[in-house]
Amino acid sequence: MAKVHITNVVVLDNPSSFQNPFQFELTFECIEELKEDLEFKMIYVGSAESEEFDQVLDTIYVGPVPEGRHIFVFQADPPNVQKIPEQDAVGVTIVLLTCSYRGQEFVRVGYFINNEYTDPEMRENPPQKPQFEKMSRNILASKPRVTRFKINWDDTPANGQLTNGVGNGGIIDNEAGPSSDMNGFKGQNEITAGIVGMNGGNPNAMHMQHDDDGMIDDDEDIDGGNLHNENSMAIPLNENSNSLAMMEC
Repeated sequence: MAKVHITNVVVLDNPSSFQNPFQFELTFECIEELKEDLEFKMIYVGSAESEEFDQVLDTIYVGPVPEGRHIFVFQADPPNVQKIPEQDAVGVTIVLLTCSYRGQEFVRVGYFINNEYTDPEMRENPPQKPQFEKMSRNILASKPRVTRFKINWDDTPANGQLTNGVGNGGIIDNEAGPSSDMNGFKGQNEITAGIVGMNGGNPNAMHMQHDDDGMIDDDEDIDGGNLHNENSMAIPLNENSNSLAMMEC
């Protein structure tokens, strides 16, 4: 049984300027004290074509984590625009929040993002070279994709089956790159549906083929939680980084 459950995620400062920091308020429950740190990552997918353009915006380590409810704000600087392909600068992409314990990822939360120019004329006739300072970023906060994995929380193998990173009913692939994390988005149909939902029916050129691979994927609020507002989604996480600050217990 999982020892950490994400119960809520609130997207702060949304929509926002492209150049503003990302901010997520994360709430999680720990059912018993953890001996080691939790590792949280925020990943920006720069291009659907290759994980080469994925950027880890920040990594934070939290611990030791006592039993109980914890809240913190995970803030990270925007992506390095020099690493984003020009053809992928405008349109829909994804930001991922992942959490791992002992090097094993056990949950990821993904959000679609729509980047567009604030000036209607520039939206109709975008400049050949992207002008990021004139773009806005809108995170589809009410439609996260949540994927959970079974991991080994203790010193002994989980159910005696954890071998070479593969456990009962779930996958733990420590070799996978960030783009592989988009498996939680299920497949091309769901990716397209998310893009259509953001752009009013114009599915852009985001060709991402991904499978479930035994993962537990939730399209609803985690643990039966309810949406508090358009920027809130019931789901847990923690603290410890150069670009982050507060944690409440």
